[in-house]
Amino acid sequence: MRQVAESIEIADTLAGVDVQPQEYTRLLGYPHGWVLEGRAAELADWAREWYAKDGRPWFYARQAECVEFDASTDAIRIDGVAFNSKRLHSALEQAGAHSAILVAVGAGPEAEEEARKRWIDEKPDEYFFLEVFASAVVEHLTTIAGARLCDWAEQRGMAVLPHSSPGYPDWDVAEQPQLLQLIKQTRSEQFPSHLDVFDSGMLRPKKAQLAVFGVTRHTERLQRLTTLIPCESCSFGPCQYRRAPYKRAPRPTGEPLPVRIKVLDSDAQYTVNRRALQRWSEERVAMRPGLDGSIDVEFRYDGTTCTNMGRPLAFIYNVKLGPRAEGYPILEQCCGPAPGDAGYTAMCKYVADPESLMADIESEKPLIGQRLNSILKWRREPNAAGCYCEASSRNHKWGLVLETIHYSLVQKELSEETETS
Repeated sequence: MRQVAESIEIADTLAGVDVQPQEYTRLLGYPHGWVLEGRAAELADWAREWYAKDGRPWFYARQAECVEFDASTDAIRIDGVAFNSKRLHSALEQAGAHSAILVAVGAGPEAEEEARKRWIDEKPDEYFFLEVFASAVVEHLTTIAGARLCDWAEQRGMAVLPHSSPGYPDWDVAEQPQLLQLIKQTRSEQFPSHLDVFDSGMLRPKKAQLAVFGVTRHTERLQRLTTLIPCESCSFGPCQYRRAPYKRAPRPTGEPLPVRIKVLDSDAQYTVNRRALQRWSEERVAMRPGLDGSIDVEFRYDGTTCTNMGRPLAFIYNVKLGPRAEGYPILEQCCGPAPGDAGYTAMCKYVADPESLMADIESEKPLIGQRLNSILKWRREPNAAGCYCEASSRNHKWGLVLETIHYSLVQKELSEETETS
């Protein structure tokens, strides 16, 4: 029996899923490199737009308490529940896996229901393209989950192995019911969506997947056991922890190896000179990574009022970013006076109408829900005033904050690339 001290549990519903066009095209049955045109392109765009508006993707992951290997059979026990998979048993045992993370993902029932309606309405094309897009969402969610787990494990000197699921080679899909029952034994988080399974192993809603990811501290073994290198089984291009190219299938002679896709523009054209951004990133920015891959950022702004003899003031900006795997989406934004600072009370708009001004400052959340890279395209009116009286001045400061955060993360990633090259 191998028990673990560290623990992770994540339950999340996502605002959007960025399915890669090439993965969607592959699932539609087109050959590699095919570009959709005409009616097919219209249907593909329609399915993507419909899902972006009405789809409800989700995923759940939790670490198992213990993993046991049966030496006489191919059975593996996860939290006391036996599963018979020679492939999973061999992979975890060879890698010296001390734990496993149980994952469930789903595209949500909405897409299936809409596809069913299209079929009833005798619109088989719309039915097919939406069904396939939901399948692509499930694949993408499993990949995203793996990327977030890699992030968590990397920070602790561990590695996450390629996942396996009932229905894969050497794992009977009929074992899916007991895996779902095990996954639903949540701890502090609620299971994010309704999910059932038939005795046959078929999930309901069907656009879902259950998976087991092994976790090992013996990262040196992965260099010797090439079949266990997780990156070769992972199609997520933007992952910052990629150690080897993705190998879905043999490539034609001369086809280049996949390259790491950047989620932030390292050649960004900022509105502020880089020397200032460098100084601010060192002096004003504090970042705290979360277990779920998110990042909490705090930025302190020091300025002065434009009246009352230029009294100094200070505001604290808090920004919560989603995981790198999702492009650092801006999940939360807030701004308020720094604790103990009263300089803001001397601003002319505060003197005239304090409640209105502070309500405006609190409610403004520019770029919320967008990826951090969108700061590079945000066109705002220049206003370098040190106070917060005008909306343009407040937007100007938010721009400085987000550009500094963007710059800080770009420099961090460039440094990591240098260390691993």
